[in-house]
Amino acid sequence: MRVIGQTDLSVFPVALGTNVFGWTAGKQDAFAVLDAYVEGGGNFIDTADVYPHWATGEPTSELIIGEWLQERGNRESIVLATKVGMLEGVRGLAPDTIRTAVEGSLRRLRTDYIDLYWAHVDDRDTPLADTLGALDALVREGKVRHIGASNYEADRLAEALKVSDDAGLARYVALQQHYNLVERGYEGELRDVVAREGLSSTPWSSLARGFLTGKYRPGVTIDSPRAERAREYLDTEHGPRTVEALVRVASARGVEPASVALAWLAAQPTVTAPIASARDVGQLRPLLEAAALKLDADELRVLDEASRP
Repeated sequence: MRVIGQTDLSVFPVALGTNVFGWTAGKQDAFAVLDAYVEGGGNFIDTADVYPHWATGEPTSELIIGEWLQERGNRESIVLATKVGMLEGVRGLAPDTIRTAVEGSLRRLRTDYIDLYWAHVDDRDTPLADTLGALDALVREGKVRHIGASNYEADRLAEALKVSDDAGLARYVALQQHYNLVERGYEGELRDVVAREGLSSTPWSSLARGFLTGKYRPGVTIDSPRAERAREYLDTEHGPRTVEALVRVASARGVEPASVALAWLAAQPTVTAPIASARDVGQLRPLLEAAALKLDADELRVLDEASRP
């Protein structure tokens, strides 16, 4: 288990992403994935009110998770994270929007509190003091335990933290951002802010839409709604080179390339728990294996050098 920032949230080293629930994973498969994740030691479930509204027209992921939590009766053992700011009808981070959105999420999740509530995307049209004031009120009321920032740039994250400190408001404890072996833009000013301020990182798209599973090769057809975008990495200089290194390390270890990709990410400075999704139990197994996989210095170096653009 790892601790998020300076909080009391102790989480499994790989968070279960659930944007596929209700989309490419129906309720039965989603329940099976959730059960297997918990049985494998997992406790950190990440969702959003907008998952997967683009496909189903409703917050299906939260609905499925809420039903599962109620049926299993295990809410107290789960670190539950969801997000506000991108769902049609409750877009942005204005105080009234946040209040409406959180009540909807609590109802769908069938719980009276959220462990980690993310601002899904920065809202530059709303003063940070207003957003943070609204989130602080939720913390004080016990509806939210901690808050996090998703998809914030370095200057805005630093400013938000200063606003919280100056006004005595709840503080972002973690950042969720795009980061993986073939997307390394986080390694700079943004990571410096996270490290300096004592936050944790829980990266999304940890497997680059499935590209880092190693199944995308020239001439190979993959049946996945993400295949077209994942295959774009084949046209980069470092994409194929990264997969070759992943496969080589994974073969030597007797694990899947996805496990190695997640283990590399989990070993990076500031990263507490990469987020990865699975549409069935078969796809979940490499995620669980990654939690116990510790790469040595040579393996980390090989992957680091192969994946640099």
